[in-house]
This record gives sequence, C-alpha cells and structure tokens, in this order.
Amino acid sequence: MIHICNVPRYQAPSAEELAEMRKHHVLLRSFDYERTPIMRGYTDKILTIDVGEKSAEIADIPAEVKEKFVGGKGYCLRYLWDAVNPQTRWDSPENEIVMSPGPIAGITQYGGTGKTLICTISPLTDIPIDSNVGGFFGPYLKFAGFDALEIKGKSEKDVIVVIDATKGTISFEEAPLEHFDAHVLCEELTALYADDENDKKNIAVAAAGSGADHANIGMLNFSFYDPRRGVTRLKQAGRGGIGRVFRNKKIKALVCKIDGVKANLNNAYDFGLINKTGLKFHREVANNDTKQNDMRGVGTAYSLRTLADYDIVPTHNFKFGDAPGIDEMTAAVFKSDWLTQGAADGCWYGCSMACAKASDHFLLKTGPYKGQRVCVDGPEYESAAGLGPSCGIYNPQEVLEINFYCDTYGLDTISYGTMTAFLMECYERGILNKERTGGLDLTWGNAADDLEMMHQIARGEGFGLIAGLGIHKQKEYFAKMGWGDINEMNDFGMEQKGLEYSEYSAKESLAQQGGYGLTNKGPQHDEAWLIFMDQVNNQIPTFEDKAEALYFYPMFRTWFGLMGLCKLPWNDIVPADNALTDDPKMVPEHVENYLNLYYAMTGNKLDVDGMIRQSERVYNFQRIFNIRMGKGLRANDAIPYRSAGPVFEDEYLWREERYDTQLVELAGYTEEQVKNMSLQERMAATRKYREAQYQTLIDAVYPKRGWTLGGVPTVEHLKELGMDLPELLEVVEPLLAEEGA
Repeated sequence: MIHICNVPRYQAPSAEELAEMRKHHVLLRSFDYERTPIMRGYTDKILTIDVGEKSAEIADIPAEVKEKFVGGKGYCLRYLWDAVNPQTRWDSPENEIVMSPGPIAGITQYGGTGKTLICTISPLTDIPIDSNVGGFFGPYLKFAGFDALEIKGKSEKDVIVVIDATKGTISFEEAPLEHFDAHVLCEELTALYADDENDKKNIAVAAAGSGADHANIGMLNFSFYDPRRGVTRLKQAGRGGIGRVFRNKKIKALVCKIDGVKANLNNAYDFGLINKTGLKFHREVANNDTKQNDMRGVGTAYSLRTLADYDIVPTHNFKFGDAPGIDEMTAAVFKSDWLTQGAADGCWYGCSMACAKASDHFLLKTGPYKGQRVCVDGPEYESAAGLGPSCGIYNPQEVLEINFYCDTYGLDTISYGTMTAFLMECYERGILNKERTGGLDLTWGNAADDLEMMHQIARGEGFGLIAGLGIHKQKEYFAKMGWGDINEMNDFGMEQKGLEYSEYSAKESLAQQGGYGLTNKGPQHDEAWLIFMDQVNNQIPTFEDKAEALYFYPMFRTWFGLMGLCKLPWNDIVPADNALTDDPKMVPEHVENYLNLYYAMTGNKLDVDGMIRQSERVYNFQRIFNIRMGKGLRANDAIPYRSAGPVFEDEYLWREERYDTQLVELAGYTEEQVKNMSLQERMAATRKYREAQYQTLIDAVYPKRGWTLGGVPTVEHLKELGMDLPELLEVVEPLLAEEGA
C-alpha cells in the first residue's frame, strides 16, 4: 500500500523561484470587469477572448440561444458555428475553442457536478469535436461570471490569460520562465497567483503540454488543487486534439481565480430540493459502492477484469478481448499496490463517488523527469486498457508511467494508446521496421520504446512527428510511402471519422458497433455505451431494440453534456432495488434525481420527453454542423472492419468455434457447409454477414433519429424540434433534394 508520506516528490516552486517568475512576467493588457451574479444556474454572459488582439469582450447570451441550446455542449457548438465557415480548418485563425460548464455544474451537493464541455474544429477529424472534463476551471469560470468562454485568434508569442474574479480583472501576460509540461506549469501558476497556501484551492489552470505542440492528439488539462496531497492534480479534455488547437494559438495557460466555493453559488430556485436529492444519492453510494464497483477504492479501472471476461478489453489493437496478462492489472492489484487509499478523491467538491484515484509518490524511470516522484492521476479504465493490453503491456508501473507522461505532455491517453497499438501491429506486419521508425522497436509489449516514442513527440523530433499525426494520417502516409496497403490498414486502423477508438472491443456487440460508428464526433463511448447492455445482459436483443437504444441513449447522454454533469453517477452505482424496477437499465430513480436537480436549479419543470427534446435539438445541430464541414453523411459512418469482426487468421482462430457456430446459427449456413469451407472462406462469409448486419442497423437507426437513409435530418424533423433555423435548412435542403426526400 502506498500511503501519503514525506517521500520527496515534485514540489511547488520556492518563494525565490516565484519571485523570479514574477520579475519576468510582462503584463500585456488588462481589463476591469464587473462580475455578473449567477441566478438559477446562469449568468447569461459569454466572455470572448481574442489572444491575437489581446482583447476581452463580455456579451449577453440571447434568450433564444439559451432556450434552444441550454448550456454546456449546446453553447459550445452554437458559438463555434457562428465563428467558422465550411473552409475553416483546425489551425485557421477563426477556429475557436469554446467551453461551457452548464447550469447544474458547480453545485456541491450531488455527485459528478463539476464537468465542463469544450468544442473546437478538430485536427484529427476536421469537424467539431466535443470533450468533457472535470477539474475546477469550468465551475470557477462560471463563478467568475461567465456561462461560456470563447477563445479566438492567434498570439505571436506564448501568452497566459488570467481571469481574476477577486479583483474583477482579465489580463494577458507573458510568462517566459514557467515550464510547458502541465504537472509543472499548473503547480507554478497555482502557487504564483495564490495569496497563500490556503488560497491555492481557489486557483484553477487550463494547460496543454509540450507534446501538444507537435501532435494532433494533443489534449487540454484542467487543474484542481488537492490539499491532502499538497499537489495540483489534473483532469483531461482528451478527445480530438483540443490541446493542439490551444497551443497553435500560442496559449500557454488559462488561469481562473475566485474567492472560494460556497454551497449555493448557483443561486438555485429550490436549494432545499438539491440538498434532499444529494443526500439520498450520497447514502446510496455509501451503502452500495463496495458491493457493486468499489469506485472509491479503485476508480473506473475496476472494470478491466470484468470486461475481459466477456472479450471486451481491446487486446493487441482490438484483435482479441482478453489475455492472461490482464490478471496483473486487476482492481485488487491497483488498490493494494499502486493507488493511494485513505485520501479524499474527486475532481469536484462533494462527489462521494470519489473515482478520481491517484498513485501518489510515483517514481518515474524514464524521460526528462526520471528519478522524480510525482502524483499520477488514474489510471481511468480507458487509459489502463488503451495504454496497457491494447499495446500488449501489463505491468502497472509501465502503464502508469505512460499515463503520467501523456498527461503532462498534453496527449490524449485514448488516442495515444489506440494509435500506438496500430503502429505496433504495423510493425508486426512489416509495414514498419527499425529503419522506418528511426530505431524504435515497436513490438508488442515494448514499453521502453513506446515511452521513447512519446518523448520524441514531446521534443518534436524523429518518429515522434509521425506518431503525432494520428492513425488516419498515418495510414495515408504509410500508403504514400509504399509501406502498406491502404485497404488492409483501413481494416485494422482503429479510427473512424479520423478519431481513434475508445477502449471497447465491439466485435460481439452490434449495438456498440453502432454506438461507435453512428456518433457525431467519432468513436467515443460517451454518446452510446451499450456494450454491457447488449453483449453482457442481452437487454436489447432485436434490431428494433438496438435501433431504439441508438436513438434514445445518445440523446439521453447528450443531456449530461448540456448540464455539466458526469455520466458515472447515473448507472455505475445504482439503488439496491434497481433490478426490481420496470426498466433497470435506465436506473429510474436516478433519472428522477436529475429531473429534480434541473427543476430545483432553474425552476422549470422537465420530464424525460423534455430532456430528450433538449438533447435532440443540439444533437441534430451537431449532425448538420458536420455536414456543413464536409462530413456527417452515411459514408462517414462506416467503421473499420475490426470493430465488427476478425480481420486476420489469428483473430478468427482465437475464437474459431464461436465464429463457426455463428455462421450456422446466425448467418444461415449448414454445419456441413461450414465444415467444408476453408479458413479464408469462413472468414469471408463472416465478414459478409457482419458488414450486412451493420448496414441493416443503420437502416433501422436513421429513421428513428428523423434522418433520411443518407443520414440527413429531414426538414419535418427539424420543424418538430423547433430547429428549422435558416442556416440549418440552407445546409440540408440541397442534400434532401438530391435524395428525393
């Protein structure tokens, strides 16, 4: 067991170092502002920062925007649409980063209420990406007076932007002595802007890292100060390259300072109901957590062994779903040997799930911080699975070290893990070799060269520059160089729409194949995590059931992103009698909790239909946004075949009996026909069946969503939602005419 102790660890800068930093700071420009109080979850103000012009403007959020887009992800997409045009790319000056926490975000009485949504045009996908993140920056931004922050322009030099609600100032500064890597920079800026040690908890920083300068998979860290550990910790807006855009704009960091967190800073309509709802949830967690998931002991990585039992963990680049090495990464191993116990965890105040685990005093063995002890946040399940089994790595020390460097360099652990697994399979298949990698040996399980590749990304050199491209552009590059066949790489390169897959092997879950392929932003499970419901519990057995789930759950889960809520408290820990309810998979008592929270915050009554309607408006807006940017049609919802079935012979042979049986029981072949088929013939028959299943699924899902079979939202559906906005009709009407719809 690793306990909090006095072992040397990276510390905040000394008073002398801080004085030297302050001495070299240059104040470029500063603005005074008057903080707008929050009323029923909203300030109705947006702050627009132009880092090129060093300007700050505060504007009202129109009532129509509030009504149709609600907050969070909705605000982000609406303001991003207004800023860009169909020719905008990720590095265009007009591309923006927009962030919004949502109306419920920032309360301290219920679990998972500190989330912020961030959107930009992605360097991986060329369409809007949305990513959610914990940490303190988003709620603090709201407490500082803003429902949303819009960042535009490009600075010529690295700049930090400081929103100081205690002074009522917004300033642009140069900070030349501070580091770029996030675990150091966030410590430095937290100490620099705090009045004293106790004030550190009132500082939040958003920063990327040195890797985000060079990699399309760059992400953005949000900090939160942990007084028990005496360290500034990090949570990540990981998906889609937001950190790459951040650093392309020459933003070194954003800092927000407030004068403390109080119980009802949101000025809720019915604060008593919020308290009552929160107390009920906290009692549930206290009574049920250790019996269900042990989130407070292990965090989300508890599920590795369970998912492996169902062939869901993406082993060797999603080839397989299990491997003996996963037993080295069980919840018991992490809990007893790596994760600090007995410390209050959580990435926002009052979250009794406390799943934001950490390995404290972790000794680094490679890279620029070799020999230092650091605090490693996580690993989350996604990080553990992607950085570990997907790459054939099962040693927790190695997984945690890769996790740490991803975070501090500003690299998305999901994209990095899936991308590295792709490169390792390319190495296995001869597409890559030591000559082409500059000496890196990317065989399965080689954590040392995996880490060296990451350090090269951070330094902007060697094969690291190719690694930073992401899978989609790597495939194009390898094909152009004549190293590999593009069609074969499309089969096993686990990306879709340009975004790397998150860490669930969906071969045996058609619903999850759709949950990845039919997303707006690319294969991220937050829209429709259906694999357990479909594959394990068999709760959605028919096409109609799957289509209904792929309509309902993306809309239901989108609502969390409008409000500023984490999805985990919904169904990771459930009431003890949940199985006795009419619809256990929905966790009805928790749905009622969320409707009560919305009413208690805003004073507006909402039922489940109203919740879905709020989400549908934003979801269809994002679909049309994709179409406007050149994607968003049926062709863009195709998936790599490995997401649906076995690409190579070793994959088929791993579960040969299963695949042979399915040809008989599902695909309509006789046992005699299968017996007389060669391996290649059985693989071809399996592929034909599974690809046809996916197309049939699309045919069932699109009409449920109010879309044509080409994937275009119909005018009638938009009118029904109240989203028949002229700018949306201008995009869809020509396509509908082409389809004759």
